[in-house]
Amino acid sequence: MDIKKFFTTTIILFLVVSCSSKSRTNIDETTEPNLFYFGADLSYVNEMEDCGVIYKDASEVEKDPYKIFEEAGANLVRLRLWHNPKWTNYSNFEDVKISMQRAKNEKMKVLLDFHYSDNWADPEKQEAPEAWRTAINDTEALGDSVYNYTYKILNNLANIDLLPELIQVGNEINSMILQQGESHSPINWERNSFLINKGIKAVREISIEKNKKIEVMLHIAQPENALWWFEQATQNGVFDFDWIGLSYYPLWSKHTLENVSEAFNTLISTYKKRLMVVETAYPFTMKNADKANNILGNEALIEGFPASEQGQLDYLNKLKDIIDTSGGEGLIYWEPAWVSNNCFTQWAQGSHWDNATLFDANNKAILGMQFYNASIKN
Repeated sequence: MDIKKFFTTTIILFLVVSCSSKSRTNIDETTEPNLFYFGADLSYVNEMEDCGVIYKDASEVEKDPYKIFEEAGANLVRLRLWHNPKWTNYSNFEDVKISMQRAKNEKMKVLLDFHYSDNWADPEKQEAPEAWRTAINDTEALGDSVYNYTYKILNNLANIDLLPELIQVGNEINSMILQQGESHSPINWERNSFLINKGIKAVREISIEKNKKIEVMLHIAQPENALWWFEQATQNGVFDFDWIGLSYYPLWSKHTLENVSEAFNTLISTYKKRLMVVETAYPFTMKNADKANNILGNEALIEGFPASEQGQLDYLNKLKDIIDTSGGEGLIYWEPAWVSNNCFTQWAQGSHWDNATLFDANNKAILGMQFYNASIKN
């Protein structure tokens, strides 16, 4: 046993347990007071550019897309991280490093989204990485994998001065994380809380060791699911987090724009955590630019918000105001740069999101990009 490492770890664990989230604000306090996050998930950008996409700002000037978002007023970039996605060269660690550096170059903060999977993790599937599947029924060993992987990624980022400001411990973790095959229900909370807390522990320890304030977010799809999920999670020992992150797509939610504030208010007042909608989108057209069917069709439309550039912008401004008045502190647009292209997804050639981006069919920034202007006014 390495005695020095043993005592160092013991001291760190003592600090983690004894410090409340409020006391952690002494660690490299850089978060601006009353800052509302105007964010963009730009995980697809590197791939789009490699596929030949050239982005243009609203004046049709060809420009780095990160620069386009920064100049519009975006102050946060969200990036997904897969463990070992053998089916793609993107959203792995090497790709994410490039994206984080691009965001940092534009002085934007980063929310790093650990999927803890080799592929998309969402409410229907939380497939464990292939490398961890031998331990799928060994909760303690699986927890060690979560901790070691999270710690290693963050430590490597710290070594190149790329630590993010926020971390998602899991992506849309409505169901139990790190499963194999068909999703199991109900949630085994003894297992689930142990694994989630292992991820949180790694973030907290890096935060202390590197003297860098890093906030922890837990992400649930749709507000109605967050209401029951956070109740169960906190009852089972998951409480050391800073942010409630939500996916909110009215198409798939029981909450409309007229009543979603009730859920936001309840979550904030009950758990005393900060709240951000980390995924939303709205179509600016119903036209399909390629062979990849669009995910957001006519059923996604809301009365009063047509599928137009103005309708898209009005939706974003409306949702932003609802979040803000409810006490929330951020809104991230999901994949606003996933435009039509000549490359292939797992399902078809092109983009399944081209009618819901913030760029038109010629890759020019559209009216919806003005959503970010409000951050400049603030």
